[in-house]
Amino acid sequence: MVALADIFKARDTIEGVVIRTPMVPSPFLSELAGTDFLLKLETIQPIGAFKLRGAANAVFSLPDSVKGVTCCSTGNHGRGVAYAARARGIRAIVCMSSLVPQTKIDGIRALGAQVRIAGASQDDALAESLRLCETEGLTEISPFDDPLVIAGQGTIGLEAMEDRPDLDTVLVPLSGGGLAGGIAAAVKAVNPKTRVIGITMDRGAAMHESIAAGHPVEVAEVASLADSLGGGIGLDNRLSFALCRDLLDDTILVTEEEIYRAMQTLYYEDRIVTEGASAVGVAALQSGKLGKVSGPVAAIISGRNVDMSVFTRIVNGQDVTLGETTIRGQTYGKGETRGA
Repeated sequence: MVALADIFKARDTIEGVVIRTPMVPSPFLSELAGTDFLLKLETIQPIGAFKLRGAANAVFSLPDSVKGVTCCSTGNHGRGVAYAARARGIRAIVCMSSLVPQTKIDGIRALGAQVRIAGASQDDALAESLRLCETEGLTEISPFDDPLVIAGQGTIGLEAMEDRPDLDTVLVPLSGGGLAGGIAAAVKAVNPKTRVIGITMDRGAAMHESIAAGHPVEVAEVASLADSLGGGIGLDNRLSFALCRDLLDDTILVTEEEIYRAMQTLYYEDRIVTEGASAVGVAALQSGKLGKVSGPVAAIISGRNVDMSVFTRIVNGQDVTLGETTIRGQTYGKGETRGA
């Protein structure tokens, strides 16, 4: 498993590649929460998302003999691997499903990596990535089930606890569990009383469903505003499932409408452009699903790599269609968007 010593080592490895991000208060959300509500801004990383931490730790820990790297990704992990591989001067191929927005594909190619589109799910993309390992001798960098990746993501929790050791609750976007598991490992090692809550969309919530079942399960992958939280956790998951099962205090599901409202809130109240996945912690607060908190709360604002045409529709209160689902637009104001 991943220990605090691994996370400290990861911090040394990624220094100079990754930014130590600020954790800033949101006056509006603090008033709504009744306590300090802080935003950990992973949006300012060079690739616009937290994934650079784990990817850089994994890539820069490889031996000099490495031929290149490959991974499957819903977008941000691929950016992280591409950025780290270019910084180290090695080849990278990122495998993605047809559900990934074009803006994320373009962003990865702009960083010099090759992109392979395979199937309509994260599992299909993973199969292609593993095939490349066998046929071309590349090294696979898992987006979540790798100790080096998890330790890299855990540096976020370490920074948060150093900046605010009095944190009562940390809200973490929950997908494959690399981010949530790494942060929980760091936070619980520093202060076991600090709650760590994983938050995800209510459709295709692989880790949430797996924890409920007691073992990794498959889920149907669907289009979502929180597209970077999509995908399975792997039926042969070795690390992230156990970390999330054992260390998360709770998991919360939020709807597409609640994510939509939270994206508006972060934009209008804090002037932050976010992906849907970044807004799930705010959605949990505004919807009332977080419940009462007794001390300072930190929400991980995980990335900004959103399709700007979709984001523009959201902040303008227009309808957004995702696959066969349409999220009805609503103008931001003092009504439902401002909390339960």
